[in-house]
Amino acid sequence: MAWSIAQRFKLCVRSGTAYEHYPTARIKQLTGRLLPELHQAKIGLIRKICYNPCMTIPTIPRKIPIGVQSFKDLREKGFLYVDKTEYLFRLANNGKVYFLSRPRRFGKSLFLSTLAAYFRGQKELFKGLCLEKAEEEQAVLENRDAWQAYPVLYLDFNTGQYEQSGALDETLRYFLDTEEPKYNLQKNSLSHAKRFTSLIQAAYQQTGKQVVILVDEYDKPLLQTMGIHEELNEHYRNTLKAFYSVIKTCDEYIRFAFLTGVTKFSKISIFSDLNNLEDISLQSDYAGICGITEQELAQNFTPEIELLSRKEGLTDSEIRAALKKQYDGYLFAKEGMNVYNPFSLLSALKAKDLCGYWFGTGTPTFLVNFLKEAHYFIPDLDGNVELNEDGLQTYRAVAQDTIPILFQAGYLTIKEYIRDLRLYRLGFPNDEVRYGFLHNLLPAYSDVPFGQTGVWIGRFVRDIRNGKVDEFMERMQAIISSIPYDISDGNLTIRIAMDGDGSMQKQVCHANLQLKDVHGCTSLSKLREQNYQTAVYIIFALMGQFVQTEVHCYSTATDGGCSTQQRCFGSAETRSQNYTRTYSFDRRADTVVITTDAAYIFEFKLSGNGTADDAIAQIQKQNYAAKYKTDGKKIVLIGSSFDEQTRTIKEWKTETVGK
Repeated sequence: MAWSIAQRFKLCVRSGTAYEHYPTARIKQLTGRLLPELHQAKIGLIRKICYNPCMTIPTIPRKIPIGVQSFKDLREKGFLYVDKTEYLFRLANNGKVYFLSRPRRFGKSLFLSTLAAYFRGQKELFKGLCLEKAEEEQAVLENRDAWQAYPVLYLDFNTGQYEQSGALDETLRYFLDTEEPKYNLQKNSLSHAKRFTSLIQAAYQQTGKQVVILVDEYDKPLLQTMGIHEELNEHYRNTLKAFYSVIKTCDEYIRFAFLTGVTKFSKISIFSDLNNLEDISLQSDYAGICGITEQELAQNFTPEIELLSRKEGLTDSEIRAALKKQYDGYLFAKEGMNVYNPFSLLSALKAKDLCGYWFGTGTPTFLVNFLKEAHYFIPDLDGNVELNEDGLQTYRAVAQDTIPILFQAGYLTIKEYIRDLRLYRLGFPNDEVRYGFLHNLLPAYSDVPFGQTGVWIGRFVRDIRNGKVDEFMERMQAIISSIPYDISDGNLTIRIAMDGDGSMQKQVCHANLQLKDVHGCTSLSKLREQNYQTAVYIIFALMGQFVQTEVHCYSTATDGGCSTQQRCFGSAETRSQNYTRTYSFDRRADTVVITTDAAYIFEFKLSGNGTADDAIAQIQKQNYAAKYKTDGKKIVLIGSSFDEQTRTIKEWKTETVGK
């Protein structure tokens, strides 16, 4: 990339690097636009790079705040800061008690720390930010002093191993033991809720100011015990419900309260008594409160993007498109601005590497298990999930409600709001989450060892790039044959076998469990086909990181004459009361893989739907190859059939068209 003199100067000034041998007049001209107050003594130090086209771009990096959660530390130590104080000002002046749900590593703790600095009256930390002027103007309108200090009670649940009994009590005791002496309160044996009440009242009475309450990651004790230690989880819910209800009963003593977390345990849980709480999680006005918008990226990180583009050998538009595809796509409202994952984006800019960062900080093992337990059709996760608003905000630790958990935890996001039906369509936000999540799913649906997904996908990609279709299909056959077909229901193990005529036999251990859907149709005979298709889908989807793939999953209209409006396994529906999904068990999956010199068109026939020859014939009849013939590539048709008896790929046939 050729760099103009102005570009070189602009980059070196913004990155804090000085150069020599640059005309003083030209420096003054440029600094008049960039840094009006640039000291005269600096002019002689900015020169060398501007007239030497071989000189490298500045290498002294700006300080990118990865993992910095203290607003005071961030500002005093000169870290880059994306100004979010407009949201803070709006919240502080338009309401009182708020809740915000955002995924982990999305900047919730930093925003809470910013709130704390504001309510402590730390004016010096806001110099040059939106809030500095807004606070002064608001104080004049309200005829009060600006930057008033309030007593701030800051409760942080980030620390603590809550799988251990007593961990929550320890966190609450530490918080209360630390704060009570500030207001001349003695330790006592009262409950946490009563001590919290006394603390708020004492802070108000002794300072003459209402209290500010900030709670960071309120739900961490619940998340760490959910599905692992239900008795302890229930104890935590009861304890926190009583503790947080103090925010309502002490309303007259409270100036402002803000709670953050990943999830909202609503209605039947800890917030049921806190009816003065305003949930801003899905409000359009606050869609950009956490995360980085496209505009904020352009305004704040141009030097880092330019350095990354040079390192990757991409143009400015190409690197911005790559960043967007990898890390953007989160939407937390019916409509509004998308945001980038801040942790991943900043990590990529600092490391100058487009890797997966956020997903590696936490593996959703229990979510993978829930999806499998619910027999969820995995391809739907990529943009074909529909929920209503109650569904988005419901959080229950059961497999039937996995989708709201995936949304609130950040693995799915809003792709579209269907206004006339009041439904949200969800899907993966970006490639980092898509491939990271599917990477964790493959071991759950096959015998691929955990941690070896990348190795196996690499082998598939090499086979297809080298035109080794038989080796590719043999590898696929090995994975399909390893798909489990036992179904668990509590302590029962159900083994399914198929007779030669396709009818289903059920052997139930320890109990006579009837496994039919709500219409009386036996659906379990298709479970292995679903798992088979899921594994095939995951493999081809993960290959899409390295070769161009198109994976199409279709639903048919009937299931042996029974309605397909619900999907059921065992005696319980797998749909939540908050969302439905049209579901069918007779499916076909068409996949296309395109390499530099060939297009491979796959058609997979499931049980009773035909042979490998039939699959080839369908590709030809439907003329799937037509759109690829103009590319001059070799076209390879692959037809395959699935054998229910052996539970794997029965046969495959290939036919070459073109070169």
